[in-house]
Amino acid sequence: MTDRKELFNDVNKIVIKVGTSSINTEDGKLNRQFMESMAQQVAELHETGKKVILVSSGAIGIGIDILDFDSRPKEIPVRQACAAVGQGLLMQEWGNSFTKHNLKVAQILLTYESFSNRLTYLNLRNSISTLLSYGVIPIINENDSTCVNEIEATFGDNDKLSAMVASKMEADLLIILSDIDGLYNKNPKRNNNAKLLSLVEDITPEIESYGGNPTSMKGVGGMRTKIEAAKICHMSGCYMIIANSGVDNIVTKVLDGGDIGTLFLANQEVQKNRIRWILLSKACGSIEVDAGAKDAILSSMSLLPSGVISIHDDFDRGEIVEIICEGKVFAKGITDYTSEELEQVKGKHTDMLADILGYKNYNHVIKKENIGIC
Repeated sequence: MTDRKELFNDVNKIVIKVGTSSINTEDGKLNRQFMESMAQQVAELHETGKKVILVSSGAIGIGIDILDFDSRPKEIPVRQACAAVGQGLLMQEWGNSFTKHNLKVAQILLTYESFSNRLTYLNLRNSISTLLSYGVIPIINENDSTCVNEIEATFGDNDKLSAMVASKMEADLLIILSDIDGLYNKNPKRNNNAKLLSLVEDITPEIESYGGNPTSMKGVGGMRTKIEAAKICHMSGCYMIIANSGVDNIVTKVLDGGDIGTLFLANQEVQKNRIRWILLSKACGSIEVDAGAKDAILSSMSLLPSGVISIHDDFDRGEIVEIICEGKVFAKGITDYTSEELEQVKGKHTDMLADILGYKNYNHVIKKENIGIC
């Protein structure tokens, strides 16, 4: 039996994700009572010296209420308008709640690209670290009003976003608060005999099969995106808990070691931050390799042009690409050649690069230090 209290003794940096279903009441109104309680619990953690980052959904839901829509709009421009209208009020209410505890807040709006560009990511990491050093509570949300992808399709009601933030900031614990008690082996809303899992040691295919579709009209996270978030946390050495935001003082109880929700254990053999950045970043294209190249990469060797079969999409030097073998992505890396160059040298021996291209950047296509295994 895992002793959660002992496990969380050394937890110092915490990311708390609040879902749309927690921020909004059933009739679509802002749940100020919940926000007040959350601010109080975060303030108590702050008093003990712990650093807390809040990832808050809810802007679209608030916008829907302000603009008086009868249902959640499907059109992306309309949902972006709802996000733009609701985000200001969301931050205002969080600011009011934390001001009562003499805490300042800072708004940070992110897209997936914020993590894919390494310079942008490093600046973001430094910015959040500086805010924490000044005792400010960073409140993060997806930038829905300008997101070029389908809203919430990338981050899943901020589940994946919160895990990305936890990974990049090297947090010790991610708490995902939702309208469900945790991970069940079946959909509890359809099966009376569904069993709540208290502990998940490893995310196996069976565990992944428990992921389902979105469970409420206002929220779009569902359990599938929460399991994806758990996979990110696992590789980052970060514990994760899914718990019900309806439980009184839920964050305090979690940190006190209460047997609440579902705890996902962290991988103690954490990969380097740079490799995590590569694995979690958006790929600009893909390189298909043969079985021999795959074996070499899995044996911590560089990818050579002789092992390349085909190239998909256009990409430049220094960009992140997926590495595929037999139709399955097994690694990602930073390429030292453009897609156009690789089209000319794929399958060729290293000694032929200079003759074909008129120059040679490197003997390898992707250096072993720049490859992460998925």
